[in-house]
Amino acid sequence: MEPGVSFGVMNNDGPWNAWILSGLAAGITVFLLVWLRRAETSLQVFALGLVIGGALGNVIDRVLYGAVVDFLDVHGFGYHWPAFNLADAAISTGAALLIGEALLRRDVGPRRSAGD
Repeated sequence: MEPGVSFGVMNNDGPWNAWILSGLAAGITVFLLVWLRRAETSLQVFALGLVIGGALGNVIDRVLYGAVVDFLDVHGFGYHWPAFNLADAAISTGAALLIGEALLRRDVGPRRSAGD
């Protein structure tokens, strides 16, 4: 178990590290839930669900264990991929889908304004 962020950054920042990172993730999750409520496509809903689920998974790990649990360690054909957790994979996949959808979206009509 690595108590820090990406590759052990912030490993020795004390016991408040998990609570600070959990609070940050929870705040971002609230923003994402608002975005989810306003999502325009099913792809946005799916991608936001992945990001929210991954963020909440990491928050749960940090609250229960004081760190995010890295549990997937892939080896194959003489290669070794760095260990990662499923929550991080969900966040990365969801973010990539959101970026791809935003770049490739074709608007059919004018966008609605906030007052419509």
